[in-house]
Amino acid sequence: MSEKKKMSRLQRKNRTTILASALDVFSSNGFRGATLDQIANAAGMSKPNLIYYFASKEAIFITLLNRHMDEWLAPLRAIEPAGDPLEQILMYVRRKVQMSRDMPRESRLFANEIVQGAPRMKEHLSQDLKVLFDEKCRLLGEWMDQGRLAKLDTQHLIYSIWATTQHYADFEAQIDVLSGPGTIDGAEAFLDNLYRRLLTPD
Repeated sequence: MSEKKKMSRLQRKNRTTILASALDVFSSNGFRGATLDQIANAAGMSKPNLIYYFASKEAIFITLLNRHMDEWLAPLRAIEPAGDPLEQILMYVRRKVQMSRDMPRESRLFANEIVQGAPRMKEHLSQDLKVLFDEKCRLLGEWMDQGRLAKLDTQHLIYSIWATTQHYADFEAQIDVLSGPGTIDGAEAFLDNLYRRLLTPD
């Protein structure tokens, strides 16, 4: 069923239930490990009923990716050229930690897709993300050339922020074993101090 068709309240509710259930299944099993049967069971409906809304597992997965991609990129887009450079970067780090805390399933959904070679995300990566990534790298480079941030490789800076923030969502099970649940609560202060020291000009 196309999202563009007008749906009844029950149809909207069922579609929302399917996507929420699929997010759990995909984030736990990855695309390859997930099945329509698993998603239908998690949603509490029959497989034929699920197929009425989505023709395939891939259709559900792509819908989830498209729905969350804009939200996932929003913190990077929010880095404001007119703002204070250091505070803009630290705000970005804080927002990424908050997303790992509040949206771990979405983070793992993307991580699983990337690990598989991004077969369903290449268009997003080569267009939306690539354009945004290059734009923010140029901005960071300008701030560094102006002496407003310490000189660093801008691409590796962004990669390091992704690595240090998204790790708390993507490797949550490992962190819970090593440090216990709730460890992410200390991440904001730690990473704020880390990047503040790293980026403050001499």
